[in-house]
Amino acid sequence: MAKVLIIGAGGVGNVVTKKCAMLPEVFSEIVLASRTKSKCDKIAEEIGENRVKTVQVDADNVPELVALLEEHKPFMVINVALPYQDLTIMDACLEVGVHYLDTANYEPIDEAKFEYSWQWAYQDRFKEKGLMALLGCGFDPGVTGVFTAYANKHYFDEMHQLDIVDCNAGDHGKAFATNFNPEINIREITQNGRFWKDGKWVETKPMEIHEPLNYPNIGARESYLMYHEELESLTKNFPTLQQARFWMTFSPTYLNFLNVLEEVGMTRIDPVLYEGKEIVPLQFLKAVLPEPSSLGENYTGETSIGCRIKGIKDGEEKKYYVYNNCSHTEAYKEVKGQGVAYTTGVPAMIGAMLMIQGEWMQEGVYNVEEFNPDPFMEMLNQHGLPWHEQFDFHEFANK
Repeated sequence: MAKVLIIGAGGVGNVVTKKCAMLPEVFSEIVLASRTKSKCDKIAEEIGENRVKTVQVDADNVPELVALLEEHKPFMVINVALPYQDLTIMDACLEVGVHYLDTANYEPIDEAKFEYSWQWAYQDRFKEKGLMALLGCGFDPGVTGVFTAYANKHYFDEMHQLDIVDCNAGDHGKAFATNFNPEINIREITQNGRFWKDGKWVETKPMEIHEPLNYPNIGARESYLMYHEELESLTKNFPTLQQARFWMTFSPTYLNFLNVLEEVGMTRIDPVLYEGKEIVPLQFLKAVLPEPSSLGENYTGETSIGCRIKGIKDGEEKKYYVYNNCSHTEAYKEVKGQGVAYTTGVPAMIGAMLMIQGEWMQEGVYNVEEFNPDPFMEMLNQHGLPWHEQFDFHEFANK
């Protein structure tokens, strides 16, 4: 049993908090903190029974975070705030002596740059303090890393090709909305793509490469090659990979809206002067778009996220596909959240549980694929994200 401090009360924070509250034998005390305390209060009220304490905190402010950690003395922080705030929260954890977990890698606010170098640089400091930091414990990154580690452990002598495939076949009924923080989402998909090929990164233009891929229970969906952060850690931790790619689906309507917003400058992340004040267009856009946590109630359809892997076992070529499909409707019934938040929040809870129970506990900074995948895979089945396997598959719908 342990006390946890959760930072962030958006869609993912809602899911993490509610899933932790369902397991009092593991998460004995829960503190939920956000810049906007009213969001925390709403989640705590829905849980009830005084299971969750709520507090206000500015996660950009290290002294404020330190004071919060010293007051509540949690075993660990579950960070589901903005990726810009990863380093300040890690700094506070180091100062007070608290373990750390997040779901997305750090990125600077003034540059859309997705890499683990800033957080990997904390390795020695966490080791010296006898603390652990678990990075990227959502779904992608997160479960996709666990899936890859599981495949490597049980089915391959060498993995050669990895395709992470992410389809949201849901319908939220809005003209245009993002399934997680609009600012982070749009920064991510408007950048150049990258994939790993024969020991080096190959760069592509945004949305330049796309193919219709088949997804279980969904069918063919146009899928776009993007860069995603887990490719960096997976190619490092599984050096036999000769090719590693990440694919994500987008509807034509979504892409049309995005193209218009980009053309008129609303996706810019540099400040512009408006009525004597500096504003960042993308941050303004975020303020007028639907809040992702509000999308769940009428969301239909499902997500399908998994790993398609090719390699060698006992001298023979082998193909393996492991995936989860998640219903938006069922996610809302359970936690009043939509499926994209659910698929991120459940793995964060599982990672925290494994740290508390000592199954995943090692001094330093780690990605999820560096630990034994078996207990995590078992818990996915137990806590709402059951996975399925295929040992033969057709990648492209038109080939």
